[in-house]
Amino acid sequence: MADGRTLLCGTSGLWNVNFGYGNPDIAQAVHAALLDASYLSLFRYGHDYANRAAAALLDACGRDTFARVLFSTSGSAANDTVMKLVRQYAVLRGDRGRKLVVGLRGSYHGLTYGSSALTGEDLGQELYGVDRKLVRHVSPHDAAELRALCDREGDRIAALVLEPVLGTGAIEVPAEFLAEAGRLADEHGFVLVADEVATGFHRTGPFRASAAWARQPDLVVLSKGLTNGTCAASAIVVGERVVREFDAADAVFLHGETQAGTPPTAAAILATLAVAREVVGGGRAEALAAHLDAGLRSMAEASGGRLRLTGRGLFRGVVVTGQDGLPLDGAATAALVAATRRAGAIVHNGLGGIQLLPALTYSDAEVDELLGCLAAGLADAQSMSFATGSLPQPRAGLVGVR
Repeated sequence: MADGRTLLCGTSGLWNVNFGYGNPDIAQAVHAALLDASYLSLFRYGHDYANRAAAALLDACGRDTFARVLFSTSGSAANDTVMKLVRQYAVLRGDRGRKLVVGLRGSYHGLTYGSSALTGEDLGQELYGVDRKLVRHVSPHDAAELRALCDREGDRIAALVLEPVLGTGAIEVPAEFLAEAGRLADEHGFVLVADEVATGFHRTGPFRASAAWARQPDLVVLSKGLTNGTCAASAIVVGERVVREFDAADAVFLHGETQAGTPPTAAAILATLAVAREVVGGGRAEALAAHLDAGLRSMAEASGGRLRLTGRGLFRGVVVTGQDGLPLDGAATAALVAATRRAGAIVHNGLGGIQLLPALTYSDAEVDELLGCLAAGLADAQSMSFATGSLPQPRAGLVGVR
């Protein structure tokens, strides 16, 4: 840090650096691509680097379901692109009235205009004049609300966009809701989209969390782990049924980004996929997630009910309940993040607490260090008092967990 301190990163660099900072294999791949090809565009052209990266992503996502890849430059830009793509797909199928895109309350899809409209939390959409007339939101915990929306407007819905685990708070979308979403997508004829910007690249276990869905998504959005944080990149992996409509009509999808899918970006994707296969193939990520889960559960049990865990795999949230029985408010959450930082680790604000996203290359000792810093942060901040959601008093066995 600027003050000379060395801190343990418990957020994987805002979800991006799944395989550790300064990975030499990825750095060397980017370097070689810069020397070999420097810059090549996908705007009306193609190149071998992007072709190989697309093929590798299709292999990782499953060629039995997916057939094409569109490159973009961020999760936000990719979600904007998705909103265009699903509306054109509807037109190709003869459904010109399908313009609505449905998201979840509490979801986060980005802050460009389209993705900001789709985002299901209040992040200044009214302030910035974001047009949400063609967007709807439903609760991820109420499948009946989604059914009611489909009963009213099912013939106007172009797509339902879901995060398998909501990025804000690491809240899992219930399996029952996901199953109903898949059923309704088939019944009403809309596209099912998995926004895996946060959950992709084994963050929650498999390469993509949506691999476990009974009804597979038609589109998958990837970004954060895509290049291990080395290049600004995202990708939309497009299902066979969507590709079939475009191919049958020989239709052009009008989209282009001059910095999307360049050789160094594609090389970073290929190298990151190779690193992922090595790490996950050795079982390290799965064992690490189990070790983190055991440590978090030990802390929660020792807290006397003051700590509640969310998320899964290496995407976890810790909700902290104050003396008044409420989750921490914004000021108390910020104080906890600052106290944990003073103890030696960077964590992220969550809903009423903090979020932990350790790299998949952590050692068990580093997981223990992260948990110890969190416990010390709770102890350091517990004396602070706030109007609502004050920090809980530490209990014996909570502070100093290693």
